[in-house]
Formats: sequence, structure tokens, C-alpha cells
Amino acid sequence: MKRFLRENGLSLVLFWLFFVTLIVGQSFSGLKQYNEEQEEHGGEQVQMGEYLQTGHFLEATAENWESEFLQMFLYILLTAYLYQKGSSESRKIDEENPQDRDPRKSKDNPDAPWPVRKGGLVLKLYESSLALAFLLLFLLAFWLHAVGGHWEYNEEQLQHGQTTVTVLGYMGTSRFWFESLQNWQSEFLAIWAMVVFSIWLRQRRSPESKPVDSPHSETGT
Repeated sequence: MKRFLRENGLSLVLFWLFFVTLIVGQSFSGLKQYNEEQEEHGGEQVQMGEYLQTGHFLEATAENWESEFLQMFLYILLTAYLYQKGSSESRKIDEENPQDRDPRKSKDNPDAPWPVRKGGLVLKLYESSLALAFLLLFLLAFWLHAVGGHWEYNEEQLQHGQTTVTVLGYMGTSRFWFESLQNWQSEFLAIWAMVVFSIWLRQRRSPESKPVDSPHSETGT
């Protein structure tokens, strides 16, 4: 068990933080806010099980997932083709990078992943599988954001005696795009800060940083 925890500590801690902030933090504070809004409009109070099925919870959750998955998809894609001199987040500019190796030369390596040994279309997809996975997660979260936002929007419309809209109709509103773009811009800013700050700043032991004694002009980790 001790070895398992040491070898998987990063993923375990991150997932624990995700679980605690979503289930303990967001859900309970969201339930309180939702019931306060219901009370203001003469609506019924709900319990946790009911709240987790509301558009209020789904929209808020998916809206944030959407921006995070978009961030990672674009970051993976852009770093595959673009450079930033001096940044630990960039591939080396004038040197060979291990990520550029042609996997087809390793098809006979018994330790290579199965798609590499298989080759063909399977390998072609596997070469871009990381970016594709985040793209699919982004599209799913984008749709869930639209569905959850549509539920919440229609609930508010009914409370004010106004007409409801379809999911696609909600996606055409300025509200939907404001919810999306306010998160997207913050993700792009965070990525930019990571790329640029890593030129001059360091964090000892972190693979996201260059070695502390590396010159500022050195690109890559």
C-alpha cells in the first residue's frame, strides 16, 4: 500500500481535492444559494438529491469543466507546433525532442504500447489520442453546460411569466456565450502566465519548471 501511494500520490491527491471541492464545497454551497433564490421567488426548497438534478448544479459544474478541457486540448495542440524561447513549457527549438520520434520505428519493441506495435490507422489515432480525448471531453461538457443552462434559464423564464426556449435556442443567447467566454479567457490567461513565467521563475523539484540553475534562455525542461 505504501508503495502504491508513493507511485500514485499525484493523481490520488488531485482527485481527492476534486472530490472534496465538488461534493463537499460546491454542492452544499450551491444548494444553499439555490434555496435562497427559491425563497426569494416563492419557490419550493429542495434537498441535496433534488438539487444535484437541477440545471443550477449541472450548468455551474459543466461550465467550468468545459473551459478546463478546452484549455488542455488547445495547450496540447499548440505546444505540438509552436515554441516559446526560454519556457519550460515549450519543446526545444533547435534540438531534437523525444516527443518528435517516429513511433513506427519502435513497432518491434515489446514494451511499446499496443497501438505502436499494431500500426496503421490505430497508431494514427493513438498519435493524437491525448488531444482527441480532451476535445471529446470539452464537447461533452459544452453540451452539458447548454443543457443545464437551458433548464435553469427556462425555470427563471417561467417564474417571470415569459416564454421558454429549446437547448439550441439557449445556445443562441448572449447569456450562454457570456458564461462560456468569461471562463475561456481566464484559462487562456492562466496558460499564458505558465508559459511566460517559467522563462524566469523556478520551482525546485517540479517537472513544470526548468532546473533552478538553468539560464533563462534555455528552452524546455
